[in-house]
Amino acid sequence: MTGSRIVALGHYQPAKVLTNADLTKLVDTSDEWITSRVGIRTRHVAGPDEPVDELAAHAGAKALASAGLTPADVDLVLVATSTAIDRSPNMAARVAARLGMGSPAVMDLNVVCSGFTHALASADHTVRAGAATRALVIGADKMTEIADWTDRSTCVLVGDGAGAAVIEATTEDHRDTHAGTVGPVLWGSVPEMGHAVRIEGTPPRFEQVGQSVYRWATTQLPPIARQVCARAGVAPEELAAVVLHQANLRLIEPLAQRIGAVNAVIARDVVDSGNTSAASIPMAFSKLVERGEITSGAPVLLFGFGGNLSYAGQVVRCP
Repeated sequence: MTGSRIVALGHYQPAKVLTNADLTKLVDTSDEWITSRVGIRTRHVAGPDEPVDELAAHAGAKALASAGLTPADVDLVLVATSTAIDRSPNMAARVAARLGMGSPAVMDLNVVCSGFTHALASADHTVRAGAATRALVIGADKMTEIADWTDRSTCVLVGDGAGAAVIEATTEDHRDTHAGTVGPVLWGSVPEMGHAVRIEGTPPRFEQVGQSVYRWATTQLPPIARQVCARAGVAPEELAAVVLHQANLRLIEPLAQRIGAVNAVIARDVVDSGNTSAASIPMAFSKLVERGEITSGAPVLLFGFGGNLSYAGQVVRCP
């Protein structure tokens, strides 16, 4: 059985930036109110002519270029998103068409905020089974399109963007320090609490019971994240970086502390990007790597959580 590794990463955000000051003109809020509760200062907003698959394709193209690969080198495209309005062609097929790929398998995954870590695990499993040799895994969401801009408790949170990873087969064991290696996933959900995060209706709108999600994340998820580390044979204090779903800075910081990642760089991209759902983990990870904040081969915890009250995490080695 082969393993898999991350060869390269890429990210993309729309050019338009919406500041907290801009939001005060749309809804009854203030910069102090937003930063004190969620830690967000700016977010990027895609225009009506920038669909989800375009964001995804830009991030995917950047990852492929970083890997020194062409679109023809990919035989599997997985796109994690919960904001794809159209059902067919799916986002993965549209990305493949935009990038001029040959004949890859194309699949979308909707696991909301933990979509990317689910998709990464799915790509890892597919490669290990021998059904693919190289995958493009993308998390992309256009959350501003499903926001209720009259609800200050949710509209201040959201942003748009995409992050991507190129995954390929390797014969290296997942417990060694080989750069990019993808460790085993731990995933699950709390179905009876799925109502706490919703994207429902026509047109669809994002709603959540913020306090319920906060309590669940800060109390129930730390021991699960520690189990993720144990599966990879890495102690929390050995982690070089922790990239959690970028939901809320006031959630990220205590969660990282309770995991025990005392020596890790903590991704705080939410401050500049807002909550971008499935895009948040690959986008934040890509930026850390691009800035040289993580050494190649160092262990990094990726841990997504949110909608469905689902979660998925794995320790990967930095490419």
